[in-house]
Amino acid sequence: MKIHWKALIASLALSLGTGFFSTILSPNMKETYEALYKPPLAPPGWLFPVVWSLLYILIGLASYLVATSANEEREQALRLYLTQLVFNLGWTVIFFRFHAYLTAFLILIVLWMMVLRLIKYYRKIDELAGLMLIPYLLWMTYAAYLNLAIALYYLS
Repeated sequence: MKIHWKALIASLALSLGTGFFSTILSPNMKETYEALYKPPLAPPGWLFPVVWSLLYILIGLASYLVATSANEEREQALRLYLTQLVFNLGWTVIFFRFHAYLTAFLILIVLWMMVLRLIKYYRKIDELAGLMLIPYLLWMTYAAYLNLAIALYYLS
């Protein structure tokens, strides 16, 4: 398999850049998380940048596999990919900058459904690409639990 280096670097930069840009738009994320109510099973704050970095790498690699495929559905899949990146960034800003926890939870549910659909698209195009998104979906499921618990705590 020939590696298309420019496409690979662009795919990783876009994915990792989304995470980087969300931290710029949401300053003090670490302090905000530390000050929040934490439900049972909440992870320590240092874990988030580690997990998200790994997830963004997997997401970027998966998009690279799809982008470099010859499959005619790749453009539609990549449009959905870009849309979910916007929702991903939006969730971070809504949650950490604006502290709108219930709104963030609703965005996360929409994002979760987009990623589930994206996995199906990607698997049709490249099986490995689809499988690479499963940790992302699992982490978002866990994040939904945390987000909902936080939202309910602050609503009560």
